[in-house]
Amino acid sequence: MAHATTKSAAGAHGGGHGAGHAGGHHEEHHDQESLKTFGFWLFLITDVILFGTLFATFVVLRLNTDGGPTGAELIELNGIIASTFILLTSSFTSGVAVLEMNKGNKRGLILWLAITALLGAAFIYLEVTEFIHLVHEGATIGTSAYWSAFFTLVGTHGLHVSVGLVWMVALMLQLSRRGITPVTTRKVNIISLYWHFLDVVWIFVFTIVYLMGVM
Repeated sequence: MAHATTKSAAGAHGGGHGAGHAGGHHEEHHDQESLKTFGFWLFLITDVILFGTLFATFVVLRLNTDGGPTGAELIELNGIIASTFILLTSSFTSGVAVLEMNKGNKRGLILWLAITALLGAAFIYLEVTEFIHLVHEGATIGTSAYWSAFFTLVGTHGLHVSVGLVWMVALMLQLSRRGITPVTTRKVNIISLYWHFLDVVWIFVFTIVYLMGVM
């Protein structure tokens, strides 16, 4: 009887130790996810500094066309308005994807991420088409200080969108295999935040580069 009691107590102790170990592992995993999210915020801060520098450079150099073509002469605003509408719509669809994730709807989450990626791809297509048109009209990155600043700023934003597209496609593949987990939930929240950030940057690009350029 005493032996059974001792064995039972030992089992209870072992079970308590196992539960404590599992709880500690869960807390450690949660801390890792929080740390990765914090790391993304640091990345976003450096991106704000990068774009702030590029915007400041463009504003300083926007009148230095070296006698070459100006933005007002070559920029076709209708295409830019279409690009803006597409990107802002993609921001909305990425938000819907997060809502579907919060509902636990994996299929809906992947669907809305796919729609967001398609809209982002359409935006990149229009931007590449615009760059080809500008180069054909004689405006390259080496034409003048204005066009150097223009292509660097707009191209950097486009590069960020392209990276976001690759990231989004990879995430959709991961979601299809693993489903909605704490890890994929963090990644979806981060890509959505990143996408909203790019939309905010584009609003400044549209206002400062294009509207000011045309006027």
